[in-house]
Amino acid sequence: MQNKLQELTDKLYNEGLSKGKQEAEDLKAKARKDATAIVEKAREEADALLAQARKDAEELRKKAETDIRMASAQTIAAIKQSVENMITMRTIAEPANAALAAPAFIQELVKTIVAAFQADSQAIDLNLILPAALQKDLEEFAKAQTAATLNGGLEVRFSKQIANGFKIGPKNGGYLISFTGDDFEQLFADYLRPATRKLIFG
Repeated sequence: MQNKLQELTDKLYNEGLSKGKQEAEDLKAKARKDATAIVEKAREEADALLAQARKDAEELRKKAETDIRMASAQTIAAIKQSVENMITMRTIAEPANAALAAPAFIQELVKTIVAAFQADSQAIDLNLILPAALQKDLEEFAKAQTAATLNGGLEVRFSKQIANGFKIGPKNGGYLISFTGDDFEQLFADYLRPATRKLIFG
């Protein structure tokens, strides 16, 4: 009886132990499988993140290169424009300003333009604005020109707003034609720029 009880106890113990070992092995195998799956998933996620990071870096590099190329082209164009303007204006500004600061030159221009306005049979009252800096030199001429204008009145004013040259137009016409140094610079610059550009940059 004692032996049978011992055998039964041993059998139960061995079966329990065997079952426990099996369960432990199953748990270990499942844990290994889960761990492998987790590692694999982590590796896939890491690869995906790395691929995305490489793609983002490449896009950023391309964008930076494009921005740099565009900025370089704009900078070069701006420098060329500055050089072109500087040379063109230096070529034009001094002679134009000198001519339009010369009383004799202004007098001839004014006479020609007033005559052109008065050529029409209809009388036109004119407004003439001369530089205040040349008032002493042009005052007598202005009076004589006013008296000589037969078909219409000529009102002459001197303005500090004009450095050189003059402005003229119909009194009630709402516009003035400007013949200042800046106007001539701009006019000649429009013609000279293409030639200057070709000369400098080919």
